[in-house]
Amino acid sequence: MASPEEILSFWLDETGPTGWYSGGAEMDQTIRERFQDDYNRACSGSLSLWLTYASGVLAYILLTDQFSRSMFRDTAQAFATDKLAKAAAKAAIAKGWDMKIDEPARQFFYMPLVHSECLSDQDRAVRLFMTRMPETGASNLLHARAHREIIRRFGRFSTRNAALGRISSDAEQAYLDQGGYGAIVNELQVLQAA
Repeated sequence: MASPEEILSFWLDETGPTGWYSGGAEMDQTIRERFQDDYNRACSGSLSLWLTYASGVLAYILLTDQFSRSMFRDTAQAFATDKLAKAAAKAAIAKGWDMKIDEPARQFFYMPLVHSECLSDQDRAVRLFMTRMPETGASNLLHARAHREIIRRFGRFSTRNAALGRISSDAEQAYLDQGGYGAIVNELQVLQAA
């Protein structure tokens, strides 16, 4: 079993900001090999002690929010632990534990809210990036706003529809055909520059 420190070292030091959102098959395989057993422990409730301190919660959130998306890419299981991650993040934020972690790592406390299909969670994520990540949060804020815009428009993330067995509406399919998430980011950048 990996310790929270090993998970944080892998993600924050070995992978670092340049690798956090680049993904790829090699990264997915590395995460599966190194951390799938720990993910399974989180699913079974065996890592509850990690939820009692800031760095432990952060490692738990990485397992259940970030790593799950790599281990199970393009399947429903990629999102299966979103509720666990969101509950852990909300509890940690309420205790101010997110503020005990330096930027840019702090962003991972907010990512379960960014990944939520609930508009109030999206609104909260935008506020958190605005108020609690003053040094490094500008890019994150743009992406949080883009996620929120998708939930405003569709009430869900259309890119998950195939994996979750959901039928895309005509509006969702048009959005996907016209560039999807990237098009939303571009729209917001244009609005921001105006």
